[in-house]
Amino acid sequence: MRRLVPTLFLIVAATTASAQEIVLRHALGGPALDMLATLVVRFNDEQKGRGKVLLQDLSGVTERQKLPHLALLDDDDARQFFDSIPRYKPMSGVMKESGQAFDARVFLPQIADAVDDLKGQPQALPMALALPVLFYNKEAFAKAGLDPARPPRTWQDVQNAAGALADVGYQCPLTTSRFAWVHLENLSSQHGEPAMVRGGRGERVSFNNLVHVKHLARLASWQKSRYFVYFGPGREGDARFVSGECAMLTGESALYGDLRGTTFQVGVAALPYYDDVRGVQPESVLPDGASLRALPGKKKNEYQVAARFVAFLLQPQVQRDWVRATGFLPMTSGALDELAAAGVSPTVVDAARKRLGAPKKADVRMRSGFARNRVRAILSEEIDIVWKTDRPAKEALDTAMARANAMPSQ
Repeated sequence: MRRLVPTLFLIVAATTASAQEIVLRHALGGPALDMLATLVVRFNDEQKGRGKVLLQDLSGVTERQKLPHLALLDDDDARQFFDSIPRYKPMSGVMKESGQAFDARVFLPQIADAVDDLKGQPQALPMALALPVLFYNKEAFAKAGLDPARPPRTWQDVQNAAGALADVGYQCPLTTSRFAWVHLENLSSQHGEPAMVRGGRGERVSFNNLVHVKHLARLASWQKSRYFVYFGPGREGDARFVSGECAMLTGESALYGDLRGTTFQVGVAALPYYDDVRGVQPESVLPDGASLRALPGKKKNEYQVAARFVAFLLQPQVQRDWVRATGFLPMTSGALDELAAAGVSPTVVDAARKRLGAPKKADVRMRSGFARNRVRAILSEEIDIVWKTDRPAKEALDTAMARANAMPSQ
């Protein structure tokens, strides 16, 4: 019955339209879609005729170039969502123009850093972010003689585990999703390597440092040994792990919600690191993922409905329900307080508060937007050749950086 209500709502929503109704395009499924639909119903009920949000599933959209009012998406998925890369309307501007409070300081620093512009103003609502983690199949570990209670901590540990898994017949000991974010951007953050370097000609992207070359070369050697299998730059690896085909996966923490129904026991561990790098900070990983963005060209009264919906989503109790149902990261300290009051482990809440409350570091991450999407695409294109040929890791990364830094602007 719980799933039936959102389903009926979606059917009704698809058949109605009026000036005060706004469309929210998404590509969610499972528990996340159920919860979003539930929240939309709650919001619409509270509006008492002042406006309504309609959910639009991306899979059913035939004219993707016809922009909705809001879209919940990862920047990398913009072309898939719209058949183009539109210029978004800054969320801070939408809220201000609609008379809704929107203090950028309310967001936890690391959450805000994922969607801020250079002036510190949120360009989107960061409601579906996650951290990079290592998932592993506990039953596969036991079969390989590995201790399921002691997951790999370092990349050398991962190599040892992959070898043991391969020895007992696993054809895919390790895979990954979102390669550029997990294995390059977070590698930089953990090991103290700036993603952006300032010089005489402005900023340049820097993902070809010694630690990057070392890591990519190691992964390439693992691929040849069948310790590591690469399925694509996006989330292609997720399904391979969920099916049991792959025994380990580096990916997004929010995937855990979709793993509750697997036929095997799943373990979750921190993203591995290199312990021979001076000053390494294993916990210094970067939140990333889908955010709620406003599209341009809509009417003032429609943006007012959108602004009220964003204000609704920012309520600590609403965030609590969303986080518990989906596994996405809380956006504010108020949400963490609500989670603690709801019985979430104090250890978990304190760890989240410490990690997400860490100060921003300007040079650690690329700013959200077209330039970051293009850099990730370039990295994926050049590194793909490494998987298919004997191309050296350094050559691939140097070529990618030359292409990225030749772009008109970052």
